[in-house]
Amino acid sequence: MEPESLPLSLGLAVAVISSLVNGSTFVLQRKGILRAQSKGASYFTELVWWAGTAAMALGQVGNFFAYNAAPAVLVTPIGALGVPFGSVLASYVLQEKLNLLGKLGCLLSCAGSIVLLIHAPKSESVTSRVELEEKLTNPVFLGYLCLILLLLILLIFWIAPSHGPNHILVYIAICSLLGTFTVPSSKGIGLAAQDAFSDNPSSVRALCLFVILLATLTCSVIIQFTYINEALKYFDSSVFNAIYYVAFTVLVVLASAILFREWSGVGIVDFLGMLCGFTTISVGIILLQVFKDFGDINKASLKKD
Repeated sequence: MEPESLPLSLGLAVAVISSLVNGSTFVLQRKGILRAQSKGASYFTELVWWAGTAAMALGQVGNFFAYNAAPAVLVTPIGALGVPFGSVLASYVLQEKLNLLGKLGCLLSCAGSIVLLIHAPKSESVTSRVELEEKLTNPVFLGYLCLILLLLILLIFWIAPSHGPNHILVYIAICSLLGTFTVPSSKGIGLAAQDAFSDNPSSVRALCLFVILLATLTCSVIIQFTYINEALKYFDSSVFNAIYYVAFTVLVVLASAILFREWSGVGIVDFLGMLCGFTTISVGIILLQVFKDFGDINKASLKKD
């Protein structure tokens, strides 16, 4: 193995482990929330909920290292592995049904992730703080950020309070849009830290950038954490996890494409391969969720007959 391939391999390994850990977080947190609701108590009193929260924190730390060792368009799709893992875990822990079509969806999600791994870009387009600053001040990226902020303000302050408990897409939209800040911030912190804690003349400037990115990441994670738990009060963990993954992945890949230009080195064959991989994952998740209760409906109709 060539030396330069080691960080990428390490990033992929961490990404896979983090995806499995993240797949368990929603299940454990929902289990704690349901237990607390049955007792009429706060879910802060439930050990299971705290276990899910600890797993979420561990998964976020893993994602941070993965995003700094591999391209975002490679790391983010690996999160698909957490969808089937979370669905299988939910079928045992929460008794959420997983029929034959659901199992097929799990298989397709994993297969799609492997296709994405094969065809995704293998090199970074931003390797220094100076390059990062140039990318962050790009008018196209700044315009995109303003649009995302406007949508978040609209969702958080006007739509979520009245429509959130009845429409899962409201909470998913908030958490997914925040991925526009969490993923670039995670990658940017690693680049800024290289100069922020050195003796270079530009270390003060680098430190300011480091603090801004760290604050952005912290706020984004806290808001995501809040609305994930709000969603788990009303919706199945496997349903939320699956739809959230697709929406989060699309927005993160879009943000990364605008900021880091990781698509610039992808040829037409690899682009089509990644498109097929993501389509396969999406089809798998649709099978996993849209036909979630298909088996139960058939059983009910047979009983009536």
